[in-house]
Amino acid sequence: MESFDKRREVRQLSEKEEKELVEETPVKEVADEQVIEELAEEVVSETEELQKKLDEMEDKFLRASAEMANIVQRNRNERELLQRYRSQDLGKNLLPVIDNLERALAAEVTEEESLSLKKGVEMVLESVQHALKEEGIEEIPAKGEVFDPNVHQAVQTIPATEDYPTDTVVEVLQKGYKLHDRVLRASMVIVAQ
Repeated sequence: MESFDKRREVRQLSEKEEKELVEETPVKEVADEQVIEELAEEVVSETEELQKKLDEMEDKFLRASAEMANIVQRNRNERELLQRYRSQDLGKNLLPVIDNLERALAAEVTEEESLSLKKGVEMVLESVQHALKEEGIEEIPAKGEVFDPNVHQAVQTIPATEDYPTDTVVEVLQKGYKLHDRVLRASMVIVAQ
């Protein structure tokens, strides 16, 4: 009987303890849940703030990368243009020399010495023209072409004929030259109207 009473007492203590535990547990669990929720909210808000900062930094990085790529491309294009048109000033300075050499060749000569001199001038002119062509400087075609105000400068007009219809270049007074696609000097021409 004693052992039964002890068991009953143990069982009663256990039930008492169990009641106490049951009474205390909901309060503890509610408090723990509130702390957990508060911590979770803090973690979420901190995570959102960090994500926002990360997004801002990533945006700044992408913009800086794009700007660097644009600068590199712009510099490459400028270098290519400088390389392509490096002879522009030299070509402009040589055009009057070519004009003078062509005028010298247009002069009529009869003496043998003058013929030799004319032949020498002709060779110099060919060398200069060849050097300019190597640099991309070419004569602008004009006589018989349709008048183009982008490359021709009309200084006089004459009435149109069957041989020269309206807006056709009849005569070239001064040759024009271009460097690749840039006009160094427009052709001075007479146009049929």
